[in-house]
Amino acid sequence: MTDWAQVRDAGFAVPEGRPVRELVAELVGMLRSPDPVVRDRQAYSTLATWIARGVLPPDELRALGDELVPRFGDPEIQARTFVPLMLDAIVTAGVFEPAWVPPFERWYVAEEDLRGYDEKLGWLHAVAHGADLLRALGLHPAVEPVQMLRLGIGRLLTPTPWVLRDMEDDRLGYALAATLTRDDLTETDAVVWLDPALRALADPPAEGITPEVTNTVRTLRALYVLADHGLRVGPAKGLTAIPHREQLKARLADVFRIVTPYWL
Repeated sequence: MTDWAQVRDAGFAVPEGRPVRELVAELVGMLRSPDPVVRDRQAYSTLATWIARGVLPPDELRALGDELVPRFGDPEIQARTFVPLMLDAIVTAGVFEPAWVPPFERWYVAEEDLRGYDEKLGWLHAVAHGADLLRALGLHPAVEPVQMLRLGIGRLLTPTPWVLRDMEDDRLGYALAATLTRDDLTETDAVVWLDPALRALADPPAEGITPEVTNTVRTLRALYVLADHGLRVGPAKGLTAIPHREQLKARLADVFRIVTPYWL
């Protein structure tokens, strides 16, 4: 067995004496661990670093993605939520398979365990980790950006008992904003995905403000800030503007006016 703590301390240099595929297989197994040190600080950090450094060739990255996607249905929450993080690394490295998208979409809107941090399991962060992959897919030319925008609002509006508290709203707001920088989005595309929020908030539940309403409004406020000021996308040093920012800000204001009419 490899001393992965030592690998981390050595700057994630690839250990000698074992084939890289064998090392990767061990790390993939560790990604299911309930121990956050093993799963996050060792397995995920090592794999993500190696992927970014080009240690794994494209065919091995594709095989890794294919191996991880079925874990969206894993019974263990930590196993599920580290799949989108790994797929984000793989897609960002330039390897993409269309077959990965539907399982991600089904999982993201259906995931019921939205805990950010757990004292025993560490970071779970289903919404935030999913947002990272949503951003990577939203920027990928082979994926329709409106598809990812609708996925994001669908995740937010899905009924839940959880009020997001670990900055998941900022992560998802950023993912939506990054997707909205696509220059192939029409003016209609840039705002129509918000229609479900307008409909849902216009017909509030009898029990008052539900967690999903709070989560939706807070995420869209983060999006408004990014639409107003621009955002950093990829390796660009400056800020990228959202092409239809004024139309988007006006539609977002329509959403906010429903829940906070005293603002606008």
